[in-house]
Amino acid sequence: MIVLSGAGLVLAEGIRSPATLILEGDRIVDVVAGATSAGPTARHYDLSGYFIVPGFIDVHVHGVDGTDVLDSSAALTKVAAGLTKYGVTAFCPTTVACSVEVLERTLDAVRFLQGQPAAHGAQVVGAHLESNFVNPDYKGAQPAEYLYRPSSEDGERILREIARSRQCVSIVTMAPELDGSMNVIRALAESGLRVSLGHSGASFEIAEAAVDAGARHATHLFNRMPPLHHREPGLAGAVLNRPEVMAEVVCDGVHVHSPMIRLAIAAKGTGRIMAITDGTAASGMAKGGVASLGGRRICVRDGAAYLDDGTLAGSVATMDRVFRFLVQQVGLPPNEASRLCSTTPAAALGLDDRGAIVKGAVADLVVLDRELTVKQTYVAGQLAYSAI
Repeated sequence: MIVLSGAGLVLAEGIRSPATLILEGDRIVDVVAGATSAGPTARHYDLSGYFIVPGFIDVHVHGVDGTDVLDSSAALTKVAAGLTKYGVTAFCPTTVACSVEVLERTLDAVRFLQGQPAAHGAQVVGAHLESNFVNPDYKGAQPAEYLYRPSSEDGERILREIARSRQCVSIVTMAPELDGSMNVIRALAESGLRVSLGHSGASFEIAEAAVDAGARHATHLFNRMPPLHHREPGLAGAVLNRPEVMAEVVCDGVHVHSPMIRLAIAAKGTGRIMAITDGTAASGMAKGGVASLGGRRICVRDGAAYLDDGTLAGSVATMDRVFRFLVQQVGLPPNEASRLCSTTPAAALGLDDRGAIVKGAVADLVVLDRELTVKQTYVAGQLAYSAI
């Protein structure tokens, strides 16, 4: 048994302080008002002056601390272990477009860690394939040589690999305007996969048709899609307009301006917006740091990651930075920031027993100090990271 006493608990309705959490096995077994002492057999932490939030869930992260999920078969274990110091307790390892051989290797690594989680690592949910089926005109840092039409020979090989590894995939990003995409969106959605619209120049009408076909997710809203326009609302307008769709927003202070984040929340509510890092292997590195994204060099500058040709190639954010940004720059109260970083992503992924501090939930928790810096991370009731 573990007793975390005296902290301010960030609950759905607000902060309860002081309060105590009692953990047993992988669960929260009680939530108690006030600071409660531990029994003689319990491990006790006096967390007076700290806050406890639900573990962060990042549905869109490519890597961290110098490791990209596509680097090797061992890369995913390193990423899972590295993310806990930033408060991440579950994540979707995210791929850029790649060969079918690299995709197969990566999904095999996902399968392995789903069956045998990394010690002291964040839980690997299913992969997010920021996939081969995106519009070349909106590819961003996606490698053009691996972008296919779904009906092409290479595209069909990718689809066969997705079908083979169905239980290892959670999200597939697609541009719905590509030839054959609507049928694929419908088939993937019917199989239970979460289809996301992104890296796309789709019109409002095509995007609406994709939602009708089963798409329920949007990849980094506002980024790598046409700007929102009052006469041509486009993909962004369709995402904001359709309540069925949950939208990712990169909350790093670079990709999306704070007022646009507030606008998206006003349009959809905190229950339909999830904060992501779009973090790369350069996340956690200082300015000038060098890493890779899908085998290509990226460098840290101007608060993000860039290819050598100057293309913005994802962020260098981590989920603790995202949480601080939402509270300190966007102006959200901690419970609403927690909803974007934990509760809504859990709902999107069907993790019904995660993303909230309630009795009976899985004990995925983050202890923050007054500056909202991570001090401890618990994954399924086990202390995975501590700076106390």
